[in-house]
Amino acid sequence: MRRGNMRQFVRFRLCVAGVVLGTLIGVAGCSPTGGGGEGAESHKPAPVVAITAAGGDQVNPTTPIDVSVRNGKLTAVTVTNPDGKQVAGQMADGQASWRTTEVLAYDKVYDVTATVVDGDGKTSTERKAIHTLAPTAQAYPSVVPAPSTHDLGVGQPIVVRFDHSIKDRAAAEKALQISSTPNQPGGWYWLSDKEVHYRPQNYWQPGTKVSLKINFYGVDLGGGVYGQTDRSIDFAVHDSWIAKADGNTEQMQIFHNGQLVNTMPISLGKDVTPTHVGAHVISDKQQKYTMDSCTYGVCPPDPNAYRSDEFFAERISNDGEFVHENPASVAQQGSANVSHGCINLDQANAQWFFDHFGLGDVVEVTNSGGPALPVWDTYGDWSLSWDKWKAGSALH
Repeated sequence: MRRGNMRQFVRFRLCVAGVVLGTLIGVAGCSPTGGGGEGAESHKPAPVVAITAAGGDQVNPTTPIDVSVRNGKLTAVTVTNPDGKQVAGQMADGQASWRTTEVLAYDKVYDVTATVVDGDGKTSTERKAIHTLAPTAQAYPSVVPAPSTHDLGVGQPIVVRFDHSIKDRAAAEKALQISSTPNQPGGWYWLSDKEVHYRPQNYWQPGTKVSLKINFYGVDLGGGVYGQTDRSIDFAVHDSWIAKADGNTEQMQIFHNGQLVNTMPISLGKDVTPTHVGAHVISDKQQKYTMDSCTYGVCPPDPNAYRSDEFFAERISNDGEFVHENPASVAQQGSANVSHGCINLDQANAQWFFDHFGLGDVVEVTNSGGPALPVWDTYGDWSLSWDKWKAGSALH
């Protein structure tokens, strides 16, 4: 082939190749598998919503309900109780999570609705029912002295009583928090499955502020019993008033903040009804009180039975021991023990004592010939040594 014809042939081959290549590129550009072209479809992952609360079908009402989303944002979350009331909650993590901020109720079904939006602006909704646990019973913690009694003596124990037996004492005790200012060592002692007492190692310091927090709601107390409610109670301790009644001298010395301020002649219990020895704590005071021995099991025709009205009476134990006026024993006061177990005073001394002593103040009895005041007898808490007291804790 001539050189000129060769040039024409090459030009023709290149032109044909260009047409074919252009055709292939054009076809490729129309392919649905191509990327970036006009009209290409989006494949962003769909939102994944999680609605959770620990416990499965037995959610503790103190456990928060959590809602979270991946590949999207939460635009609204509602948790509704069976009465239609919404439970408060808070959004977090840039609308990626939400959590309830108030406790739930026992044995209820809560409807949870979460609305989310994806990257393309499409909205969807997820729903779930959350079931809270149903206790067999709910234990209510009552407190002695009553929360309205803010001003207490240095010997006052703090008593918590329950309307249901507590099987898991350790769980209950962990939920009972006491703090004092100034700080003083103290501890709990269980008298029974329904009653626990707290006292410091020594008498409270005058001016102490005591705070009791009962964090009971939602606490598993054993045997299907759960705490019914939380409570928070504050007490204040006034000046130290301690009376020391001595059966040998038949005198009672009165100490105010450690200083002797008065001495009174007394009559304690006679030999057949001796006054308990040990530290007693005043639990009640009445200007006029009907004393009836039947209240502790001594009833007519028992020769030791009695019923009479007494004045300026302050209870120091639950088996009939009081400090009170007794005109009938004035001649024996200071010389002989003739009472049924009470500490008898004349009218002037009884009124003075009544005016100065109140709830939580202490009467220490020695040399009466009687047995020790039992720990369970109202406030016999101080009859135990500190080591024995600590051994009565479920966390010992």
